[in-house]
Amino acid sequence: MSADAGPSWLVPAGADWILMLHVQPGAKTTAVQGRHGDALKIRLAAPPVDGKANAELLRFLADALQLPRSLVEIVAGQASRQKRVRVASGLSRNAVISALWDDQRLGPLG
Repeated sequence: MSADAGPSWLVPAGADWILMLHVQPGAKTTAVQGRHGDALKIRLAAPPVDGKANAELLRFLADALQLPRSLVEIVAGQASRQKRVRVASGLSRNAVISALWDDQRLGPLG
C-alpha cells in the first residue's frame, strides 16, 4: 500500500467511498476487528437473520463516521459476509480511516 493509495478496504467512488468489508455476525459486541485480506473485518452484535446484522452494520458505520444513516448503504453482499458499503459524503480519506481504524487497538494500518 502506498501512502497515496490508502488501505485496500477503502476505495474512492467519485465523491463517495466504497468500504470493502468482511462481517462476522453474532459477536458479543460490534467493533472493527482488523483486516481480513483486502477487507476491513467488523464483528456485529446482531444475528444474521431478518436483516438484523445488516441494520447493525449500517448503524455502526453511520455512528462511527458521524453521518446520517441515509448516507451509508450496502451496495453488494446483502446476504454475504463479504460486503461493499457506499459512504456518500464529502469525508476525506483520512477522516474515514481515523473513524474506523484505531491504531492503539489495531496497530499500524499498513
